[in-house]
Amino acid sequence: MAIPETKAPIRVLVVEDHHVVRQGLVALLNVVEGVQVVGEAADGVEAIAQFRKHLPNITLIDLRLPRLTGVEVIQRIRMETPQARFIVLTTYDGDEDIFRALQAGARAYLLKGMTTEELIATIRTVHAGRSHIPPAIAERLAERMGTEELTPREFDVLEQIVHGKSNKEIATELEISEATVKTHINSLLGKLCVTDRTQAATAALQRGIVTLESLRKPKP
Repeated sequence: MAIPETKAPIRVLVVEDHHVVRQGLVALLNVVEGVQVVGEAADGVEAIAQFRKHLPNITLIDLRLPRLTGVEVIQRIRMETPQARFIVLTTYDGDEDIFRALQAGARAYLLKGMTTEELIATIRTVHAGRSHIPPAIAERLAERMGTEELTPREFDVLEQIVHGKSNKEIATELEISEATVKTHINSLLGKLCVTDRTQAATAALQRGIVTLESLRKPKP
């Protein structure tokens, strides 16, 4: 699916589940010369539908959305339209959030405390085919790149720790032995550079490795 090449205006889709924030962004961008908001969406599924309908040049997208996350939206759209350009605009600065968004194909990552000038400049930069990662975000990403990946099973155990489960309960939930649980915990503590379960749970949430939204989702 090809995105129409246009010199001006830059056609923008705004994806944000908070109505007031979304409307504020739309109102702001619609008075910027050379920028036009062509669509808006309040959740991940609607975002994909609006993208297909309008084929925007730039999509501004939050990470935490109902129905589908921002990362899932980016991944699905770029499977259909590899040249789609995304700017993540979020309140979350966890290194795992940043890593996942950029790995999915986002061209820029901004926190909602940015200035209007930075937002507009980033839209124009990404539209020109370049990326924009603020220094503070780049620093967090560099920290993430220097850490060892959790295995899928270690991630499962970490989720259970965040739920507040004991080793015995984790063993029952994951159908493994308590000894195996302890082995996974020792390994993930080292990878997270923490010394106990409480620190592991805190680090998991702060870094975006585990999100409250993912904990609420029923397991398949």
